[in-house]
Amino acid sequence: MFKYSLVGYDGSDTSKRAFDLAMSVARAFHGRVRVVSVLQVTEAGADACALMMADSGTARARELLDELKTLQPDAGALVDLELAHGSPGDVLIGQLEQHGCDHIVIGHTERGALARWLLGSVSGDVLARAHVPVTVVR
Repeated sequence: MFKYSLVGYDGSDTSKRAFDLAMSVARAFHGRVRVVSVLQVTEAGADACALMMADSGTARARELLDELKTLQPDAGALVDLELAHGSPGDVLIGQLEQHGCDHIVIGHTERGALARWLLGSVSGDVLARAHVPVTVVR
């Protein structure tokens, strides 16, 4: 079954549920979970630019791992964590090939038609482009 699940994590309720599911799969099949948190410059503006210029990625990674450990205490033993910049769909698809993930678990948040048109749907993008099984959590 799945040995290395990739989770797109943004702190939303659906991404937390996706992380919980991926952790359950990892425990059941003696696998691992790769959690990727993507910062989009278009959404975060000046804060994102400042983060990219400053070397605060290590501190943010520690904070994120601490957050994941509050959700799943054994996260430190089963999780590989990466912070990335760019388009979430592109980053997640790129992670598949870079790290040999064999499964994606991603949260889906309902947006209005205008927001979907302007921003797109990360889960829809990943579903359309992934070459591995994708589990969408609502």
